[in-house]
Amino acid sequence: MKKIIFSMMLIAIMTAVTTACSSDDPTNEFNSQQTTTDGQQSGGGNTGGSGSTAASGELLTFAVAIDKTTAEPTEAASAYYPEAEDNIAQQTFDTKVNIDMSNPVATTENGVEITVSDGHVTANHGSVEGVCYVVSGQTANGSLTIEGKTNYEVNLNGADITNPASTALDLETKTAAYLVLTGSNKLTDGTTEDHKGALYSKGKLLVSGTGSLDIYGNYNNGIHGKTYVLFEKGVNVYVNTTFNHGIKASEAVVINGGIINIETAGDGAKGINSEKDIVINGGRTTVICTGNGEWDTEDLETKAATCIKCDSIMTIKGGEIYVKATGSGGKGLKADWEAYISGGKIRAITEGGLYYSDGTQENHNYTGNTDNLDDAYTSSPKGVKIGTKNVHGVLEISGGDIMVRTTGNNAEGIESKGTLTISGGTVVVSAHDDAINSSGDLTISDGTVVVVGTNNDGIDSNGNMYLKGGTLIAMGAGGAEAGIDIDEQHKIYITGGNIFGIGGRFDGTLGSTSQGIISTTGSVQANQTVSVSTGTTTIVSFTMPPYSYNNGTIVISAPDLTSGSSYTLNIGTSSTSVTASNTISGGMGGGQPGGQPGGGPGGHW
Repeated sequence: MKKIIFSMMLIAIMTAVTTACSSDDPTNEFNSQQTTTDGQQSGGGNTGGSGSTAASGELLTFAVAIDKTTAEPTEAASAYYPEAEDNIAQQTFDTKVNIDMSNPVATTENGVEITVSDGHVTANHGSVEGVCYVVSGQTANGSLTIEGKTNYEVNLNGADITNPASTALDLETKTAAYLVLTGSNKLTDGTTEDHKGALYSKGKLLVSGTGSLDIYGNYNNGIHGKTYVLFEKGVNVYVNTTFNHGIKASEAVVINGGIINIETAGDGAKGINSEKDIVINGGRTTVICTGNGEWDTEDLETKAATCIKCDSIMTIKGGEIYVKATGSGGKGLKADWEAYISGGKIRAITEGGLYYSDGTQENHNYTGNTDNLDDAYTSSPKGVKIGTKNVHGVLEISGGDIMVRTTGNNAEGIESKGTLTISGGTVVVSAHDDAINSSGDLTISDGTVVVVGTNNDGIDSNGNMYLKGGTLIAMGAGGAEAGIDIDEQHKIYITGGNIFGIGGRFDGTLGSTSQGIISTTGSVQANQTVSVSTGTTTIVSFTMPPYSYNNGTIVISAPDLTSGSSYTLNIGTSSTSVTASNTISGGMGGGQPGGQPGGGPGGHW
């Protein structure tokens, strides 16, 4: 797949379209959104406000649900347009052509030819510039196809189109289609003819307005864009598909704002699927995928349902993103090449188990040993996955409020198949398997990272680990599973940051450290405060996640800890004297998160 990066042109978010065509009232701004008195988003099915702490309990309780009614977030990054003309505020479409789908009439109007065949309407504007189709009315057996050679606007103004056979709205031009939503609208496709989606656009599809659009895809995709699909602030779009993807684009999906809700039920189906890039700058996007994994007979490998997936680069700068995958092998966010997260609020849940198939038999909750299985035969659940078995991914988190929870067998929280860098933001993860895992070097230089691996490691690096700043709280399972894990071929370098790890024994290699390290054993309770002090001065303090851990190996490091000096370790109401060193030592960790019994040979810390 050829890698593309769109030219970044930061233009102010477009003004709203509140009447039939874009030129009627170009200065009318979007309505202000309602917030609670503390500035956070009010109401809605997606629970939990931004900025919540690890001990708030949100990690265990946050939910993801379709929410069409709560106002979209007011905060957003600058709108992004792959091409300058994509901003509808810069366009004029003042040649109106009215189409009533409940009673369509064949006519030629303003150079636009409209033909009707048994309720199926075709409009061709040829080379006429500035055409605005105003579409209204309901039909249970019809469709609208638009042809032409110039850019145009389609204003859905109370339209309800059902085509029992094929596509409901078919935009067959290779030029830009500006889809403006006014009032409530609905598109439903059929199942008797081969087609790509309930809404199909051969050219770029640019969605704006202040209305709503519900799309029901019964055969293939809900929305299929042959180039790219872009959503603006103010729109309210709901997509429900029973077989394939919710929104499919060949080049990119760009979300500058709006309320986007997607539900998919097909095995291996994606909520949002771009063959190249995905850019999210604002709005509220909620995706729920209930499909299981499946065997791909063409690529001869397993595929899993994924809420938001791109084949190249994913960029998240703002907005709120809620994703939940309930089927076997399901994933929340997935980019095959790279991902850059610098802002926004992300909540991701996976509930399914490990999917296995060899093309002849399958298991939706495989619990056997996977060490000797071909990678193509399994698909593990992941909250966030960057890279593939053939591509060393790059994941960089420099901001944002991220929370991930996975519960099924083999389900990891956040994984990069290459390097993983955290330089800001808040990352809180609870996972059945590793909470955070990188195949390459892992670096934390700022931000807050709280991770719990309930059956494996809290944070696991298969390259060198560089802890340079920020706060890291990592809790692993007992025995060989660790709070912080580095493989035997690599080292951990500590040059900054407040670090707390609890899990099995330390068995890795410390490359170097510029700050003192405390190694001891003990137990911590859910939401408890752990601190290190000298006299009446607190050197460093941590708030535990909502999990308890009994009889684990504890490692603490902070910039103000000095090797050879004695300190008081306070865990809840208990205190003990400890001495910092420039090495790490530790014995067997006997517990697991939640106070479950542990055991087994040691691992890392």
